[in-house]
Amino acid sequence: MKIHKTALTLTILLCGFTRSALAQSDPPSRVARLNLIEGSISYLPSGGDQNDWVAAVLNRPLTIGDQLWADQNSRAELHIGSTAIRLAGNTDISFLNLDDSTVQIRVSEGSMIVKLHRLDPGDSFEIDAPNAAFVISKPGYYRIDSHPDENTTVITVRQGVGEATGGGLSFPIISDQQVTLRGTDSLSYDLQDADALPASEFDNWAMKRDAREAHVVSARYVSPDMTGYEDLDFYGEWNVFPEYGPCWVPSGIPVGWAPYRFGDWVWIAPWGWTWVDDAPWGFAPFHYGRWAYIRATWAWVPGPVAVRPVYAPALVAWVGGNGFSFSVGIGGGGIGWFPLGPREVFIPTYRVSERYFTNINITNTVVNRTTILNLYNNRNVANISYMNQRVPGAVTVVSHDTFVNARPVGRNLIRVPSRVAITAPVLHDVPAAPEKVSVYGAGNHNAPHPPVQSMNRSVLAKQTPPPEPNHFERPQNVISNRPPNRPPNAKGNEAASQRQSAQANPPQQQQHPLVRPAPPVRQPTPSERANMQSKQRAWENAHPRKPQNQQQRP
Repeated sequence: MKIHKTALTLTILLCGFTRSALAQSDPPSRVARLNLIEGSISYLPSGGDQNDWVAAVLNRPLTIGDQLWADQNSRAELHIGSTAIRLAGNTDISFLNLDDSTVQIRVSEGSMIVKLHRLDPGDSFEIDAPNAAFVISKPGYYRIDSHPDENTTVITVRQGVGEATGGGLSFPIISDQQVTLRGTDSLSYDLQDADALPASEFDNWAMKRDAREAHVVSARYVSPDMTGYEDLDFYGEWNVFPEYGPCWVPSGIPVGWAPYRFGDWVWIAPWGWTWVDDAPWGFAPFHYGRWAYIRATWAWVPGPVAVRPVYAPALVAWVGGNGFSFSVGIGGGGIGWFPLGPREVFIPTYRVSERYFTNINITNTVVNRTTILNLYNNRNVANISYMNQRVPGAVTVVSHDTFVNARPVGRNLIRVPSRVAITAPVLHDVPAAPEKVSVYGAGNHNAPHPPVQSMNRSVLAKQTPPPEPNHFERPQNVISNRPPNRPPNAKGNEAASQRQSAQANPPQQQQHPLVRPAPPVRQPTPSERANMQSKQRAWENAHPRKPQNQQQRP
């Protein structure tokens, strides 16, 4: 295994992969996953209004502008890579930013716990409440309680370091501290010993969830930045196959199961058509890695362990077209797909740079870089032979109506003869434009939502978030978003073209309607300084520290 990892690391280094190097116009390399629902959790896609709330479903990818509401006596858990975000009842959050290096969450009201395992240099994790912005500096365990009716934010750091900003002041917070900030334009400050406070039911629940993840075997075989790996241990097992190395095999799958068959398709900008799987484990194996049919068994083959894998909406190849429709006898046309196999190149249906095209492939499978670049510069997929297209039963086909209306695929299958599926033409793009229901997905529309004042409540922020995308806007030229056989600027003029476009159309930074910039930090008044120093001394007396020379003794 050491030789295998070294070779993979070398491949990445040769490609010059860094998260900061991804082109600004490319989609983010990561999303959040809703992986646990207890009670009633509702979801509002970015761009929606109070009438667009739907019941949240497991495995829904969440991105900038998406909003979640945990109703009374409910709880939810999300993951971004190895980072766990947990919500208590009566909690309203939304993602102000979620890109390759920044997580910025708006907490309008309620309680949230963040267990952050990793914070790379240059990364930022910010939580914004109505009267304070909190920036996390180190991995750790953090809880934020927002009580907007009382103009109060309580920040508890069980482990870690962060800084709260509000009212023109900054408040460093370290391990075993709980800081309470009251007010709006000016804030009162209180500091307590977090260790001395009793754990709540929410705290105990979160710690049990942490313990569940602490010894996950799957962490040995995948990147810690892969979202969704924490559930694999409980629904399958790892086997080593000589052809591919360690592979994960799901257990308890029904007869006729194939990857990307039991779930539905939704439209999520900027990626477009995105797979949402029904299985409780159904995130990582459908957005990273590849699938192989080995010894009459479907096995998931993860990508390199040493790098952050780039999230994909679905790692499939598409089949269909008029000839395919005629063959299977479907009015309106059929849409089909099959899972990509190891070493096969994923061709996004959305516009991307060469660097993104390369990285989304080399971080999810072992594939030759020359093969990737040849396909980027000439996407003539008709001459490619795909291993899983030839597997009996691997091609899944539904009607156009089932596809665009987010209906359950497994209950609306169209049976296609094997000879038709094997010879079906592979498509450059998905022959379907989204409808409004494509954005909602399978969630029930009779879902509870937060109070209107909570949805419209602004928060304080240190960083200016990007504009929210509108998932409900009908995209232009969906079915064919690039010239055939030639991606944009394929001859190396891509960077120059982007610079010219940026100069001709400079971006206009718009103020987010629910964000207020944190005022510049000023010097505290004598009374403010005296209060903070007094509270800090009281906390230090409760937490005596050994002299440094004693700490270093063996």
